[in-house]
Amino acid sequence: MEQLFTSLYLDEDVDLLVADLVRARGFSALTTHQVGRLTSDDPSQLAYAVEHGMAILTHNRADFERLWTQYLEAGHTHFGIIIARQRSPYDLVDRVVRLLHELTAEDAENQLRYI
Repeated sequence: MEQLFTSLYLDEDVDLLVADLVRARGFSALTTHQVGRLTSDDPSQLAYAVEHGMAILTHNRADFERLWTQYLEAGHTHFGIIIARQRSPYDLVDRVVRLLHELTAEDAENQLRYI
């Protein structure tokens, strides 16, 4: 059975409260802090998300746009990159949850989304 909702991996630049609030709304979310990957570089953060079948949520637009292009050109698969503007954690969670309700795990594959 395919996964209906996308699981999230939050880059270290995303407030930890966001993960708690996303989980409280019934979705799966892990942080770099929880998995002991603080200070890992962006390519390895994306690789971790790929290895665990998760979309990555970040505020780091420039680096992750570049990584998305590299994955696309190399024919590699990822489970989604979500780039969010800096907002209050509550506003960000509202946007993330809205997206998760609309986006299946299959729909998120290889996609770059902005919220």
